[in-house]
Amino acid sequence: MILANADLVLSDRVMRGALHIEGETITAITEGPAVPVGAVDCEGDLLIPGLIELHTDNLERHMQPRPGVDWPHDTAILAHDGELASVGITTVFDALRVGSIYGTAKGYAPYALALAEEINALNARQATRISHFIHLRAEICSETLVEEMEAFGDGHRVRLVSLMDHTPGQRQFRDLKKLEEYEKGKHGMSDAQFTAHVEMLTSLRNRIGDRHETEAVRLAGEFGATLASHDDTTAAQVQTSAGHGVKLAEFPTTVEAAQASRDAGIKIIMGAPNLIRGGSHSGNVAAKDLAQKGLLDILSSDYVPSSLLMASCRLAVMWDDLPRAIATVTSTPAEATGLTDRGRIAEGLRADLVRVADARQTPRVRGVWCRGRCVG
Repeated sequence: MILANADLVLSDRVMRGALHIEGETITAITEGPAVPVGAVDCEGDLLIPGLIELHTDNLERHMQPRPGVDWPHDTAILAHDGELASVGITTVFDALRVGSIYGTAKGYAPYALALAEEINALNARQATRISHFIHLRAEICSETLVEEMEAFGDGHRVRLVSLMDHTPGQRQFRDLKKLEEYEKGKHGMSDAQFTAHVEMLTSLRNRIGDRHETEAVRLAGEFGATLASHDDTTAAQVQTSAGHGVKLAEFPTTVEAAQASRDAGIKIIMGAPNLIRGGSHSGNVAAKDLAQKGLLDILSSDYVPSSLLMASCRLAVMWDDLPRAIATVTSTPAEATGLTDRGRIAEGLRADLVRVADARQTPRVRGVWCRGRCVG
């Protein structure tokens, strides 16, 4: 296959040219607008590497389309997979919670191991359009974190573990009023239930939080997974994260934490919805402010898959640097998680590609290829 007459977004420049693909691999890159016989004429559209999504909760929406409705998992996984393919994502790290709580107003049971095995089974038999890896969200404030993580092994494709500490009054929910609005709005908690919820989580953190954190770091190392922190707020928290060997800072909540992460050599991930909306829904630092300060390395779609491409195009305008902006959703997340076979347009790499029109306005996906196969 030849994709010709495209503006190829390379690592350091944009070049009108063509990509030559054999099987799953980019075999040659040629310059110029020529359209050889039999080639796909991209009509001057952008051709960028397939997007790489490190943190998305999108699968949950397909598994529970309404409160109390559990959808068949195979169907939900494939619907999620197809949605991601349609917006240019060719590699996803499906974020699954590990660590459960029983017998409270907001109790939740283990589910990650069984779901990971279902995702991996579909991926192994090539039923999915794109590549799936597992991202374990390690809930420090829980009752069962260690035993749930210990059930995972080499065959589960765990490549990312994030340390999630949702103790009320710090990190994402430093402002307890914001947490109260969230819990009452999403889960319908009463005043008494919210008070009990805060007391329960605080007690859990005090009793077993340190052990959970230590064991999650150890198990991430056994999996060979990249380690991430979540919602660091202070320089002291970043220092602790760096001591654990954290390589990714997911959604730091302040400029202080983002700057400390940069100083520690930790890559900074911010939410694409935050960038598009112009601010955080939790009242934390705006992604655009970090981008303007040069403190943003990777974007994540979080809860809106289509936001990943849109936000990277917004960054391209803000920075006046398209290759740098596209790197936040392609090469940088690939490098951060040890995926050396994708994330760039280069000879010998996987033909994971996205054709994009109207990138400076409302970007439109006009074609998606994963391993050289058209998937969207």
